[in-house]
Amino acid sequence: MSKRDDLIAKYSEELKDKCNITPDMDLLTKVTIGLGPSIYNKDSSTVSGTDQSELDTVKNNYLIKKLGLSDGPELDSAIKSVLEVYGMSNRNKYRAVVYYMLCQHFKKESIYG
Repeated sequence: MSKRDDLIAKYSEELKDKCNITPDMDLLTKVTIGLGPSIYNKDSSTVSGTDQSELDTVKNNYLIKKLGLSDGPELDSAIKSVLEVYGMSNRNKYRAVVYYMLCQHFKKESIYG
């Protein structure tokens, strides 16, 4: 297996074990590939739930630019909700997992079609 395949397997386990979600592996793979080389960097592969600039990056770069959503309080609320499901005390919140859950939350799977 490639390093990317290993990471996708890790993200799948995170969704199952920490979020109680059975992932759609096709979508998870596409979300992971969409993140490009950032998944291999320790800092950029995770999301800090307490860093406002990090949360703004998730909102602006993913929800608004990638998924095409309009800015509004529902975006911040969705990010908060996803991070709570993932576990705020969980130090390693993988970006691919957070983006996967946000994609499903907003029913934007067709972006990866």
